[in-house]
Amino acid sequence: MFVVEDDQHIREMAMRALADAGHTVRAEPSAMAALQGIVDHRPDIVILDLGLPDLDGGDLLRMIRAVSNVPVMIATARDDDSEIVRLLDAGADEYVVKPFSGAELGARVRALLRRAEASTDDGSIVVGGITIDLRARTVELDGETVVCNRKEFDLLACLATHAGEVVSRETIYAEVWREPYNGADKTIDVHLSWLRRKLGETAAEPHYLHTVRGVGVKLVEPT
Repeated sequence: MFVVEDDQHIREMAMRALADAGHTVRAEPSAMAALQGIVDHRPDIVILDLGLPDLDGGDLLRMIRAVSNVPVMIATARDDDSEIVRLLDAGADEYVVKPFSGAELGARVRALLRRAEASTDDGSIVVGGITIDLRARTVELDGETVVCNRKEFDLLACLATHAGEVVSRETIYAEVWREPYNGADKTIDVHLSWLRRKLGETAAEPHYLHTVRGVGVKLVEPT
């Protein structure tokens, strides 16, 4: 793990929480030193603050993406939807809003690691009988091709990269539609309905796609 955070209290709290969970942790308080450390040590995850003394964290994120595909979690006090969308577009994989606890950080790190492990070497994600090829943008269910339109595929891929987690509608809109969720739009529900039909299930009898009322949606292996 690599923590990039200039606030000493937050940096030490994050390092302690991750070390207690069994991770090897390195940290830097500035962007350029962090970039060199990330290149040298090839961490499993980077936890990146935005308000760094020598460079904005968003600029550092783009520099990291130029040299590495390491999962990056943004740790920020900037909690507006447009900022979250900007960071996801720039290559962030996850974000946590300050102030956060060590327990929350640990849970988000575990979820991000699960998502990274679910992705196979050929760029595919497998959840139960579903295989999603992220590079070819194809979907198979029990070996049979499932024809998805662009947004259906993007929605399924979004949920698959968060497999086992409840993904909020705000996050889905940010990652799939690249815009803030207004709370009333039924676009997600419509696309979920189309996906369920293609996966041979319904909202009343879900196998893979489960709606958690008032929270979001999760993709899980059928029990």
